[in-house]
Amino acid sequence: MPQRLPRSFFAREVLEVAPALLGSTISRGPVTVRLTEVEAYAGYLHDPGSHAYRGRTPRTEPMFGPAGFTYVYFTYGMHWCLNLVTGAVGAASAVLIRAGEVVAGHDVAAARRPGVAPRDWCRGPARLAATLGLTGADSGLDFCAPPVAREGRRSDLVVRAAAGPYDTESLRTGPRVGVAGAGGDVDAYPWRFWLDGEPTVSAYRPAKPRVRRAPG
Repeated sequence: MPQRLPRSFFAREVLEVAPALLGSTISRGPVTVRLTEVEAYAGYLHDPGSHAYRGRTPRTEPMFGPAGFTYVYFTYGMHWCLNLVTGAVGAASAVLIRAGEVVAGHDVAAARRPGVAPRDWCRGPARLAATLGLTGADSGLDFCAPPVAREGRRSDLVVRAAAGPYDTESLRTGPRVGVAGAGGDVDAYPWRFWLDGEPTVSAYRPAKPRVRRAPG
């Protein structure tokens, strides 16, 4: 079985960690997902597309480190999304886990995603989090702590190295999905990484411009 990725793997620049996570696996209980798509967020002061760009809030506190902790946020009033915190303490960088293929625990995944085709179980960050059974209670937890740890709040997520390196010619990069404003600049932030030809990779959708309501 591939080794569990150590904290030192995540305690690097987010643009190194993000593509290196492709092909690795995330397990929670019986369900294991092989990652096919991720997005990098550089965080405080460096990335206008990041939740942490303007500083700490109660929600974004886990992003400020240390590396190896989860940041799970709620979006659109109905979905949870999983991020893995990277980099130095205070950098507030993280990798959004966008998509993957279920490679173990198919029965549990099917029960959590009834009526959904297996290809779509983890095709998008909200779907992936639902398939792993994640909620806000899983934010701010240490996923690098060894299983025997008894102190602190330890996550039951396990991130393991890929069984083998992926073909670098299959690596693709592009703009992040649904990021508005400066952070959505295609040339400045081509920080979505995915494996070409993987059916579980989510569809790209640009951010919808916000419509300001007239006064009154």
